Amino acid sequence: MRTARSLAHEVGLDAVTPGAGAALRLLAAAGNARAVVEIGTGTGVSGVWLLRGMRADGVLTTIDLEVEHQRIARRIFAEAGFAAGRTRIITGRALDVLPRLADGAYDLVFVDAEATGFHACVEAALRLLRPGGVLALNGVLAGGRIGDPAARDAETVTVRETIKAVRESEHWIPALLPVGHGVLAAVKC
Repeated sequence: MRTARSLAHEVGLDAVTPGAGAALRLLAAAGNARAVVEIGTGTGVSGVWLLRGMRADGVLTTIDLEVEHQRIARRIFAEAGFAAGRTRIITGRALDVLPRLADGAYDLVFVDAEATGFHACVEAALRLLRPGGVLALNGVLAGGRIGDPAARDAETVTVRETIKAVRESEHWIPALLPVGHGVLAAVKC
């Protein structure tokens, strides 16, 4: 994990915090997750947390646009002791890849991507998750700007709108977890 965090820093990524990682592991374990989608591979930090919580026969499908990040993550997964068959690494824009994934086939969808894509990722997760599956959005506290009514930048407004839409939807049972940069977790009804 130290290596993955160090490499994330080197390539300019902000990896999930240990608290957010522990929450991801807990969510994966509580749902006995066998099939997980991760949007935003990074250097594999969150992927390792998810894999540690998943069933031993579980497969993590992780999507990222950056081939270099995925190369690093593949190495980190191997060094953490996970067989190559435990991960399916897909290069591409998440919104191009997600429509090709099977409906209702996933136990957990973790989104660690640009906030401007949150709404589309939530819509995709609703289709991808089985009933009782979990959606987890990372970074929903937006650096503390969510609670500042004067913050009107596009990212903050998008996060606020996404949180509100999930909270008001009849399809989700949500909770905001104040770990790391904030994780919005929601169970699909």
